[in-house]
Amino acid sequence: MQAQRHVTRHRLLNGLVSLILGLCSTALSASERVALVIGNNAYASAPLDNPVKDAKAISAALRKLGFEVIELNDAGKSQIELAIGEFRDLLKASKGVGMVYYAGHAIQLNWRNYLVPVDARLGRAQDVGTQTVDVQLVLDAFKQAGNRMNIVVLDACRDNPFGATGRSGGLAPLDAPLGTFLAYSTAPGNLAEDGTAEQGNSIYTHYLVQELGRPDSRIEDVFKRVRLQVRQRTEGRQIPWESTSLEDEFLFDKGVQAPAKHDARSREREFSAEKADWDRISASKDPKDFYAHLEKYPSGLISEWAISRLNTLQSAKVREQAGPDGRLIGNWLRGVRDGDRYDVVFKDGLTGLETRRGSVVVRVDGNELRYVGVGNGIASSRFTTSGFQIEDRGGTYDPPYPVIPGGELQVGKKYRSRSIRTGHDGRKSWIDYDVHIVGRESLTVPAGTFDTYKVVVNQLHESGTHVAFTLWFEPGWSMALKFVHASRDSRGRPDILVREVVRRARAP
Repeated sequence: MQAQRHVTRHRLLNGLVSLILGLCSTALSASERVALVIGNNAYASAPLDNPVKDAKAISAALRKLGFEVIELNDAGKSQIELAIGEFRDLLKASKGVGMVYYAGHAIQLNWRNYLVPVDARLGRAQDVGTQTVDVQLVLDAFKQAGNRMNIVVLDACRDNPFGATGRSGGLAPLDAPLGTFLAYSTAPGNLAEDGTAEQGNSIYTHYLVQELGRPDSRIEDVFKRVRLQVRQRTEGRQIPWESTSLEDEFLFDKGVQAPAKHDARSREREFSAEKADWDRISASKDPKDFYAHLEKYPSGLISEWAISRLNTLQSAKVREQAGPDGRLIGNWLRGVRDGDRYDVVFKDGLTGLETRRGSVVVRVDGNELRYVGVGNGIASSRFTTSGFQIEDRGGTYDPPYPVIPGGELQVGKKYRSRSIRTGHDGRKSWIDYDVHIVGRESLTVPAGTFDTYKVVVNQLHESGTHVAFTLWFEPGWSMALKFVHASRDSRGRPDILVREVVRRARAP
């Protein structure tokens, strides 16, 4: 009944808005940020304690930030579908920012995620399609609205109490559609903790409300800090997960912003301040030091390396999720073995002509791995198993630079970094990096056709040289199946190198 009152009240409001629109075409300017918030507790067979309280807390936080909020509590299927339709219509009128937050039971079936209404009675797998709400319905509403930016937050990865109707291991991974930020309260295939009595909310929502209250609450920083705090609170048992395809920046208290520009002077100041703090803790063995650093610099120029150190000192305890093809979705270097071998071919990217061939053997030693060239002068490089280069033929790097992303490969992940390189002649210079996992791509190389993650790395050297790396990775293998190195020197002269894998073999 409470959900119906919210919906009915909103229908009256929507009717008034439609009437006013007939008098003034700009009447919806105040509704450029619209949220649909749902919290479901009252399941007959598996009631929950916190989702309604979670929904109320999120609604209050969003209203303070200027969102128009449609709130449903203990909602049935028809009520949720009706609210999604009205939410879509408001977004279509405003062309603004839409956010959906859901707390309650959800399940996955055949790699699709479904929100479970309180009136669902699920006894068979066939009931899922008729008695639940496919998350795709929400994504379709965004698409039909044609609005500027979408945010979906699912605090719904609790255990599945509905038997054989769906998988019990949390939700299935989704790549965010264009213009969407997608957040789960824990990693795909894992379960979220429901919170404690003193918190009054789930652990995830407790920290999300806290971060929404910060001024200048940039969306990426909000969710990075939430992830960090949930991870620390649960000692690695729960690690939130995001996928994004946003191009613009979004601040919860200010709205959509143009992407920030980082000029050389501001980047120098930013790096100097963070590097001074980093130097004080870089050799620490206490995970708390790295939590504190990441709390202060969630999107800092050394944050990826801080995450790598944290992963070394305090391993995540989440369970890896198998995708539809049966492969694990987790740390992309999981399964790498000492002695893995790659045969590669090098080509001139301007002419397409083959220049040489060679082989590379992987050597693993604890948290480091080393690529050793076998013949033909392939350089040796050392990395951590989180994907950061420590040294190569160009010298050593402080901090080690993220030539390839650490941790999980997540579509949409972006970060910036800087390293000070000390050449073998003792000279020092800085290198700036901008890294983006742009998406998944089917790739054909001499070794075959593979489903890969495409990663773009742009470098700017202090000398003025610009370098762009494009790499294609298959999770579970440490070397990129294809690597394109394109550079221009300070005079603008181009040089392109292409390396492709011809054969690869897992060590016994």
